[in-house]
Amino acid sequence: MKTKLEPTGERMIEEAYHRTLGGYVIYLIHSASYEFAEKYCYGKRVLDLGCGSGYGASRIASVALDVHAVDVSPEAIAYSAEHYARDNVHFLTIEPDVPLPFADESFDVVLSFQVIEHVVDDRAYLREASRVLAKNGVLILITPDRKHRLFPHQKPWNRWHLREYGMTELCLLVSESFKIERALEMGMRQDIAPVELKRYQLLKWVTLPFTLPFFPEIIRQNGLNLLHKLRGQQNKSKTETFTPSFGIEVVEFAEQANNSLNLVIVAASVA
Repeated sequence: MKTKLEPTGERMIEEAYHRTLGGYVIYLIHSASYEFAEKYCYGKRVLDLGCGSGYGASRIASVALDVHAVDVSPEAIAYSAEHYARDNVHFLTIEPDVPLPFADESFDVVLSFQVIEHVVDDRAYLREASRVLAKNGVLILITPDRKHRLFPHQKPWNRWHLREYGMTELCLLVSESFKIERALEMGMRQDIAPVELKRYQLLKWVTLPFTLPFFPEIIRQNGLNLLHKLRGQQNKSKTETFTPSFGIEVVEFAEQANNSLNLVIVAASVA
């Protein structure tokens, strides 16, 4: 029996994200991340650290020497192995917040896309990424830009995120373990970006009562879980069809991108 993996908003299930305009825009953001990374991965040993459903690891494997794709979810790894198996991709379940099961300097490239915001100890996470990265290796890290998503000091409205970063904060953190080579924003064309920006604006206001910084984490979690349940019930009655008229060309990587949605760090291992 095939493994069924539900789209939680944190995993990219390709077919599920082609049904609506909003979902398609999120799909393009994820797809653009792996397209950006491809040029660093040709002929390289790559670690996809938090591979989710595995579609990105499979894409990178088309240019890489080999790819080790790991995730803390056994269901995600089972789904990945069933849907995206390739001779040079190795899917593996790992335990959260423990050392990676790889020797020092095992990889030339480490990819970390939409993961660090979930990790309890972000410094330890980066130290492990540095440990398994070979000399002259490259880390590519992509995480949400809190600039448009949250009010100052507001806790994340995404119930799975422990924190979200601004560029200055993220650069300071990464520079403890790596040498930063490029610090970019991932933005989107002016006519498409409002699809995401309006969603951010709505969610940061709707969730504000229980995402205030002085409220305990249990209040945030319970409030967000309740809101998610209510929105899920509303969405069950909605049907929508969508045919895209644009593609990945609407996504932009620049030091000061229009409508920044994600932060992108390219960093080198420290000898």
